[in-house]
Amino acid sequence: MAPIPDPQSFRDFYAFEQHVRSARKLRGLDMHPDWFKIPIFYFSNPSAIFGHKSNLNYPKATKELDFELEFAVIIADGGSNISSDSATDLIAGYTICNDWSARDLQREEMAMSLGPAKGKDFATSFGPYMVTPDELKTAWDTKGKLHLRMTCHVNGKLISDGNTNDLYHPFEKMIERASMNTKLLPGDYLGSGTVGTGCILELRPENTGGWIKKGDIVRLEVERLGVLENKIV
Repeated sequence: MAPIPDPQSFRDFYAFEQHVRSARKLRGLDMHPDWFKIPIFYFSNPSAIFGHKSNLNYPKATKELDFELEFAVIIADGGSNISSDSATDLIAGYTICNDWSARDLQREEMAMSLGPAKGKDFATSFGPYMVTPDELKTAWDTKGKLHLRMTCHVNGKLISDGNTNDLYHPFEKMIERASMNTKLLPGDYLGSGTVGTGCILELRPENTGGWIKKGDIVRLEVERLGVLENKIV
């Protein structure tokens, strides 16, 4: 079971520069200058939340199943139009996030300048638990960056290796953006987006042994946050 199994909403951001650059390059696009100005996000499906050790059904109509190595915050008290200066108090804790993605479906949708939708809404994993901010006090540097190693193993093979300190937009800015003109609720998830090297799309399937298949075990680990593991069935 996920730390919050039935959230009101899940907003997933796009806040790691290395991943954004790599993903846009694959689509023949340069970095958009506005990406550096505002943290952007999309809404995923709060009815398709899974936890640690949950088996996930291989989704229909895709041949390009991918993982995404992320971390997330869980909102404590809700609120509207929250400033980044006061947003830290709204973070109940941190958890690991796997934003499962069907790349071929996603590619079809985004070619029409809308999405992702069916390419993402079949499953998101969170867990194994929520780590409260006081447990991470010694993991912050003097510049306000959180230093936690992030890795992904597929069937025991190391695929991805990144760090939370590469996050360009801090969660406080994400909370400010997400709460603008609307209300965040207790238990809402805000995802970081994919860390650099944190998915097969970025690394390319020919370099990683292919897309995720039935029977594969995907293990995400973030230092101090634990391990989030799922099997595809």
